[in-house]
Amino acid sequence: MASATKVMGILNVTPDSFSDGGRYTNKDAIQKQIVKLVEDGADIIDVGGESSRPFAEAIDADEEMARVLPAIIQIRQFTSIPVSIDTTKALVAKAALAAGATMVNDISALRQDPEMVEVVASYSGPVIIMHMQGNPDTMQIAPQYTDVVEEINTFFTQRLAWMEKKGIDRRRIIIDPGIGFGKSVDHNLAILRNIKEFKKHGCQVLVGHSRKSFFDHLLGIPVTERDLPTAIVSALCVQKGVDILRVHDVKKNVCAVALSSALS
Repeated sequence: MASATKVMGILNVTPDSFSDGGRYTNKDAIQKQIVKLVEDGADIIDVGGESSRPFAEAIDADEEMARVLPAIIQIRQFTSIPVSIDTTKALVAKAALAAGATMVNDISALRQDPEMVEVVASYSGPVIIMHMQGNPDTMQIAPQYTDVVEEINTFFTQRLAWMEKKGIDRRRIIIDPGIGFGKSVDHNLAILRNIKEFKKHGCQVLVGHSRKSFFDHLLGIPVTERDLPTAIVSALCVQKGVDILRVHDVKKNVCAVALSSALS
């Protein structure tokens, strides 16, 4: 049975991402991973060139483009699969779209770079906006909410209204509640339990839970052992109507999506 839930495969061309930093920093390794992502059934490839893990070192736009643009060109030489550029920088997004990316994934929800909204308004593809309390330097120090789901929904209500005023059609916008971005374990669990609440905005919902540290807090397992619990959560997300799952191990999650859909 075909599922409406799409699987977004992660391609981090970074030396310092929390899970796979340094694995895909040369042309051959990137090419092998592109082939694997496609063969394993990815619906979208998300290319990132700057780590957003807690306390990650920031890089400038030139360095980020030097990482992501060759990878996007390699993807385009191999497949026509939709490609997302994971960036908060307008210059990087614009160059990535010109190189063949088809969507922008901005963890700052277009807040970090004031020129990003113009880039997003200039093309017709999807844009992903994420909720984050604080920034990568501060987000996991002591995240606090009175009602995490309600506060994230208020954030999206405000951002969506602002984006529409800037000429960006709501039907293009995908919302990501930001698992692990300024959230405690309890906050992450509340988001996942109540993920349907984010459908109220009329936008597709993306969940990026893959290999996140809350699995360690709950299960006591290192990052190398988190693909199975990631797939289990993915299956539950399918049952709750999540539209896109952003994951590292595409094959396991494609299986989880297919089985969950068949049992729905």
